[in-house]
Formats: sequence, structure tokens, C-alpha cells
Amino acid sequence: MKAAVLTELNAPLQVCDVDLTPLQFGQVQVRILAAGICGAQLQEIRGEKGGPLPHLMGHEGCGIVEAVGPGVSRLKVGDKCVMHWRKAAGAESPFPRYRMDGREFTSGLVTTWAEQTICSENRLTPIPDKTDAALATLLGCGLSTAIATLESEVRHMGERILVIGCGGLGSSLLSAMHLAAPGHVCVCDVHEGKRGYAEARANRYVNMAAETLDGKYDLILDTAGVPAAMETALPLLAPSGRYVMIGQPPPGRPVCINAARHMFDGEGKSISATQGGGFKPDQDIPRYLAIADELRLADLVTHTFRLDEINHALDLVRAGDAGRVLIVP
Repeated sequence: MKAAVLTELNAPLQVCDVDLTPLQFGQVQVRILAAGICGAQLQEIRGEKGGPLPHLMGHEGCGIVEAVGPGVSRLKVGDKCVMHWRKAAGAESPFPRYRMDGREFTSGLVTTWAEQTICSENRLTPIPDKTDAALATLLGCGLSTAIATLESEVRHMGERILVIGCGGLGSSLLSAMHLAAPGHVCVCDVHEGKRGYAEARANRYVNMAAETLDGKYDLILDTAGVPAAMETALPLLAPSGRYVMIGQPPPGRPVCINAARHMFDGEGKSISATQGGGFKPDQDIPRYLAIADELRLADLVTHTFRLDEINHALDLVRAGDAGRVLIVP
């Protein structure tokens, strides 16, 4: 099969011929229909996630089960499935192994930037055959994280909400934001090209490269993980406001809380981090599919590329010139 392989940090991926190995306990062979690009993969390429080289990439997608290994009970050959990074029910397998150029290597429990892949059973959730592959892919990470975060972090109707970053995760939050019935939504980013999408779904867009971010917010959802943005936004918390980190900051980078006494306003402000909003794939994916028609998904996916165009797709995401980007074999 063809797969996009990270062979060197801070370098283009190599689209290579890769061989699968026999399935072990809890492993499922999946034919990829579509995959997404997430900021976590950009961190991997920069070496911020650790792990050996080479390895396969991608952690959200949609596919068809081609074969199942021993111990697999939740999926069968022919099932369409969402491929996700969060654990679901089922077996957790050993790390899948692949062969390339006569060398055997391991990769993660779910990888999606390939024609075929081997996944742990608990990184797959079966879905109805009629489910759109693009929607299923979005539910593997960005859209599911967005919905779950809003469900877990919004306390009541009418809250003032600030979203930092309008990339894949930020735009997914805006697609589901109306379900939380906010009173006011502001979005900030550094790319002017994000303005149209944001203003169609929020009350205000701030280009932080040219405009001043102000106001007071009950809930700040940080999808960017940029220390400078965090330092700017923390003083904007309303009394008893909550700052939720969704995007991870670079390792080793400090964050300064300026005039830290403001953190004691009201009953005290809070800073927390979330792992996918606590998204539980096997429980939540059926719920999210049931409300798919209520989500504002038009224009959320802005580009689709073939697997052999993966480096062009990554450059587009890095430049901030895309919303959600899909990769198809």
C-alpha cells in the first residue's frame, strides 16, 4: 500500500510503499476512505510529540474494515467505521507493525494517512453504511472534540465565549457553537482569511495581527496553544470565568500570567486543560450522528487532496489558508 511516512523531523513526508504485517490480538485492518489533518500532526512533524522514526501519520478518519484479528468483537469485515484517537470500548492491541525497505517498524494505535492501515479495535467505532465519509472523518477528532468541549464546559445559556484560533478545531467549535446558546461569541486568529467563516458564525472576529482583543468572557476556549495569545487573553476572563486549554502549547515554553491578582475576581477564575472534551467515541458518535443536520457544516471542509499531495495540504494548513482539510487515497 501507499502511506505518508514521517522519516525525518521538520522535513516533507515521504509517500512510500509500505507492507502490512499479520494482524495480532485486537487489531483491525482498515481501508481508508478519507482522513483529516489536525494540528497534532504538525506538532509530530516538528518533533514536539516524541516517538521513534519512521512512523505513519494521522489520527482521524473513516474507513471500511477489511480484516479482523483475534479478540476483535465489536467490528466485522465490511463495517464502515470512524477512526479516532480517543479510546472506545473493545480490545487495545499491541502497536501495529509495518515493513518498508526491508525494515520493520511500529506506529500508533490509529493511523490514517495511507491507503490501508492497522488499528487497535478500541480506536474504531462502527457507523451506518450510509454515513458520509467526510462527516465520519470530522467526528474522529476535531468535530467530536468541539461538541464534547461545549457540552462539558458551557455552564448556562447566554455566556460570553471567546475562541482563540480559527483553524480546524476553532472552526469546528463555531460549527457547533449555536447548540450551546451563547450570548456573544468572539473569535480571534492571526489570519485575515479566517474572517468570513468566523463572522458568519460569531458576533465578532479579531485579527490579532492587526487589531486589539478586548472585552470580558465567561469562557475562553484556546485551540491554538500559543503562549503569547494565552497571556493576552487571560486578563479578559470575566469574574469567575474559565480558561480551557484544548490546543497544546509547545513543550518547554513558559506562560506568564500578567497582573495575576485578577485571577481572584468574583469567586476566582480557573485555568484547565481538556483531552478532547472527554469525548467517549462509542457513546458519543451515535449521538452526534443523530444531530448532524443541526450542525453548521457548510464550508467547514475547504480542501480535499489526494494522498500523494499530502505535503501541499500540510503547507496550506500551516499557512492558515484552509479550514478542515481532507486526504483521500
